[in-house]
Amino acid sequence: MWLRLVRPAASLLLAMTVLLGLVYPLVITVVAGVAFPEQAAGSLIHRHGRLVGSELVGQSFSQRGYFWGRPSATTPQPYNAGASNGSNLGPLNPELLDRVKANAQALRDADPDNRQPIPVELVTASASGLDPDISPAAARYQAGRVARARGLAAARVEALIASHERGRTLGFIGERRINVLELNLALDELR
Repeated sequence: MWLRLVRPAASLLLAMTVLLGLVYPLVITVVAGVAFPEQAAGSLIHRHGRLVGSELVGQSFSQRGYFWGRPSATTPQPYNAGASNGSNLGPLNPELLDRVKANAQALRDADPDNRQPIPVELVTASASGLDPDISPAAARYQAGRVARARGLAAARVEALIASHERGRTLGFIGERRINVLELNLALDELR
């Protein structure tokens, strides 16, 4: 009696495991590889025949001559793609306030003459801790520091920022943004 009840359930479990655990992922992987080969390969960025990163994962920049991205909350090091997570610190947690203050102070120390308001994404980590983009306002906030550190005209750095600005996805999803790695690579190409 119980075998009559268990057999269809076991058969359905096996069929769904094969269908949804093997066939479906394989089909999606093949379709993605054919329809979106660059994205399926990780949106990797190469310069001069060398892999330098991915469009999708931020990198840590701390030198004054580079644009800085959002702070990363991943451990044990920043932008650790194997440990994607936010800080999980709530708005009332004093540790979050301490981190934000420390990040703001680091920005002020790097550019003491900058009196502009600091864009929020330069002092707070994203939910993934891997955000590769900043807003155009965050890039413009840093433009003076980068220009002085590299001995470039501010207008040239501003033009570079404008040329790397991306619009909203499909024209209405998300915000305008700039990929920090691509912007910094373009800075390295200037001379």
